[in-house]
Amino acid sequence: MELAVQQVLNWLEKTNEKIQRNKEYLTSLDQAIGDGDHGINMSRGFQEVMSKTSATSYNSVSDLLKDVAMTLLSKVGGASGPLYGTAFLKMSMAVKGKEPIDKPALEDAFEEALNGILQRGKAQLGDKTLVDVWTPVVNFLKEHTGIEGPQLEEVAKNAMESTKEVMAKKGRAAYLKERSIGQLDPGSVSSYYLFASLAEVLEEGE
Repeated sequence: MELAVQQVLNWLEKTNEKIQRNKEYLTSLDQAIGDGDHGINMSRGFQEVMSKTSATSYNSVSDLLKDVAMTLLSKVGGASGPLYGTAFLKMSMAVKGKEPIDKPALEDAFEEALNGILQRGKAQLGDKTLVDVWTPVVNFLKEHTGIEGPQLEEVAKNAMESTKEVMAKKGRAAYLKERSIGQLDPGSVSSYYLFASLAEVLEEGE
């Protein structure tokens, strides 16, 4: 498994496609338990990412991920901009000088991204946030010597679906208490799109 600049660009493009296609769905999820702006914010943010990355040539994955981070931090409102921006910034720092990205480097990158999300959002596993998807994915990478695309997608999907029966403890959704049960966490769904897209790229590289 190796990811060079072109594979990471493909990953971002697939993520953007999923987010644009499901913008209204993400918004409806967030209207149920949050501020109602997750779909709009993520859609705008990843559209800006595509504009920036398609107009720039990159010599390293690290530089590409840094541009993604800065774009998301500056263009995405709400809680998702700082969280996703921090995640990509931490990934950029973790893979600096490691080209192309092999499995150990990807593992480090996602672990650093998760640590950044935890520090920035102050959420824990089980709080009904995107942490509930990122944590199982990081654990999956640590526990397996190889990464199969379908396995990665399944881990992320199961983690996303598990947020439905959890009571929110962070963000606007936490005010709803028991009423937040029965709803998927929007940040977990957009995180699933991110990892499902990576799974597709890994499959194509086999």
